[in-house]
Amino acid sequence: MRITQGTFSFLPDLTDEQIIKQLEYCLQKGWAVGIEYTDDPHPRNTFWEMFGNPMFDLHDAAGIMLEINSCRNTFPHHYIRVTAFDSTHTVESVVTSFIVNRPRDEPGFRLVRQEVNGRSMRYSIESYATDRNPEGARYQ
Repeated sequence: MRITQGTFSFLPDLTDEQIIKQLEYCLQKGWAVGIEYTDDPHPRNTFWEMFGNPMFDLHDAAGIMLEINSCRNTFPHHYIRVTAFDSTHTVESVVTSFIVNRPRDEPGFRLVRQEVNGRSMRYSIESYATDRNPEGARYQ
């Protein structure tokens, strides 16, 4: 199962050249770029770990690619995404994000059904990865 979160997630993985083009677009817009990683891509897990500080003052896509590759080398079996933050007054939020690294095996999710209050059903989803290994070692 392929995790589909963020911009471009339904397309094939971006090449490094395509990532650089997207970074250049973000920088042209004046957006700050950050790099995040996780081994739990649950859709409600929106707060991934930051890899370094957001790059508010970096204006070179090649420098950001160095940080992405450093994160890939440090966490080769994790999901890694780039986020772009627009600090313009009245916006002040993440305006785009896209995955730049995935684990080789993406086990997906299962639907959990629970009976509550009489015959009512409550549904939730759980990641198969969280059952297999402890945090930090799920995709090795």
